[in-house]
Amino acid sequence: MFAKPHLDDRSEMPLYRQLHDEIRDSIRSGRLAKGEKLPPTRSLAGLLGLNRTTVSAAYALLESEGWIRGHVGRGSFVTGEPSGEVSRLDWDQLLAGGPTVPAPPEPAATPVISFGTSRPSEALFPLDAFRASCQEVLRDADLAGILQLGSPGGYPPLQRYLLEEGRRAGWARPSDDILITSGCQQAMDLIQRVLVRPGDTIALEDPVFPGLRNLFLRASAHLLGVPVGPEGMEVEELERLLAGHRVRLVVVGSSFQNPTGTTLPPAARRTLLRLARAFGAVVVENDIYGDLRYRGEDVPLVKRLDASGDTVLVGSFSKITFPGLRVGWVVGPRPLVSRLAEAKQWTDLHSDQLAQAVLLRFAESGRLEEHGRRVRAEGRERLEAVLAACAEHLPEGSTYTRPEGGMNLWVRLPEPLDTGELLPRAQREGASYLPGCYFEVSRRHRSSLRLSFASVAPEKIRAGLAALGRVFGEAVERGRSFERRASVPAMV
Repeated sequence: MFAKPHLDDRSEMPLYRQLHDEIRDSIRSGRLAKGEKLPPTRSLAGLLGLNRTTVSAAYALLESEGWIRGHVGRGSFVTGEPSGEVSRLDWDQLLAGGPTVPAPPEPAATPVISFGTSRPSEALFPLDAFRASCQEVLRDADLAGILQLGSPGGYPPLQRYLLEEGRRAGWARPSDDILITSGCQQAMDLIQRVLVRPGDTIALEDPVFPGLRNLFLRASAHLLGVPVGPEGMEVEELERLLAGHRVRLVVVGSSFQNPTGTTLPPAARRTLLRLARAFGAVVVENDIYGDLRYRGEDVPLVKRLDASGDTVLVGSFSKITFPGLRVGWVVGPRPLVSRLAEAKQWTDLHSDQLAQAVLLRFAESGRLEEHGRRVRAEGRERLEAVLAACAEHLPEGSTYTRPEGGMNLWVRLPEPLDTGELLPRAQREGASYLPGCYFEVSRRHRSSLRLSFASVAPEKIRAGLAALGRVFGEAVERGRSFERRASVPAMV
C-alpha cells in the first residue's frame, strides 16, 4: 500500500531524489507490491506540496531503472525488482563520503525569464568578427603546430601577449609568469591542488560563487566565510579571522564580486595586502568580471598594488567574449606558475590551442576592443534597468546592492522570507533566480537571492522583476496576515 513519503526540504539531497529513494525502498521491502498503482503525479505533488515536475522526475528515474512502468492513460505501476544484469558493485557505497553541496534548482516546467545564470548575452556575440578571426588563424597561423600536442603552459603567443599587456598595465612583474587554463574554474582548481592540503584553512567571501566554495570543500579544506558588505569583503572581519586562525589562502573577487556585484575600494585592497603579509597568507585575486565596468572609475587590481609581487591573479576571456571557448589564465610568481603547469599536465596535458589562437587574433585585430565597448554599453543599460526595476517592484524592507559593473546584484528580502521556498512560485509566475542558500559559506542567506542581469534584455528585466515583485509582495503580506491573526487574543 502506498504510504506518504517523508521528505526533508532542508536536506542537501534534491527532493526528486529523496522521493525516488523512498518509493524504491518501499518496493524493495514489499510495502509496495508488484502491480500496485502509484498516485498520479499531480495528486502526489499536491499531497506533498511539491512541483509536479519534481514528482515526474522521480517517476522517470524509477522507470528508467525498471522499478515502475508507465502506461499512457492508465498511470504508473510497480514492476517489482528490476530485471536484467545486476551491478556487482555497490555504487552508492563507493560514492559515499566527502562533503555534500546543494544541487542547483530544478529547471522550470515552462519557459521563464531567467536571472539565474551569470553569463554574457548570446545576442551580443560578434559572430561575423569571430568567423573572420577563425578564418585568419586557419589561413595564416602554423596550423600543424596548433593542432599538435602543445605546452601545458598554453599557446606561447597568447602567453606573451597577456604578459606584455599585464606589464604595460602594471599588474604583471618581471618575476611573474603566466599559465593559460580552461577558464577560471580550472585555474582555481590547480591553485588548490598545489597550495592546499587537507585541513588547511581558506578564507572566502560569504556569500561566494558556489563553484569556488565546492572546489575547496572537495579539497577537504576548512572554510572561513568573510562577510561581504556594500563595499566588498569586510577587511575588519578578515583581520579578526586571521588573528584567530592559521589561514593558508585568502580568495577575493576584487571587482563586481559574484554573487553580490560589490567592488573592494583601494584602501581596503591595501589593508588586505597588509593583513596577508602580517599573517603569512597568500592572496588569490579573481578578476573575471574586471573588464565589465559600466560607470565610475577603475580601481587598481590588488595584484598591481602588491609591492611584494606575491598576489596570484586569475583572469579569463569568458565574461567579456565567449564562455564556451574556456580560456583563462593565472599570473603569479614564476616558481608557483611552474608548479601549476606541472599539475595541469597531470590533468589535461595542455589546453585547446586553437581556441587560444583564435582569441589572440580576436584581441590583436582590435575586434575585442570594439566588442568590449558594445558589451559595456549594453551592460550599462541592463544594469540601469535592473536597479530601476528593483526600486519599483521589490517589497518594502528589501535591500539590494548597486554595482557599477559586472553581471550580478544581491537582493535581501524582509525576513523570514525564504527565497528557496519562494522559487517554485516565482517560476510559475514566469521568472527565475538563484536563492541565497547556494552561496553560503559560514552564514545563512535564506532571505537573499542573486539576480544575474547581463544576459537578459531590458524589457525582460522589467517584466521579470514585476513578476518577482508580485510573488515577494504576496509572501510579505501573507506573513503580516499571519502575525495579525496570531496577535488577536483567543475568545473564552
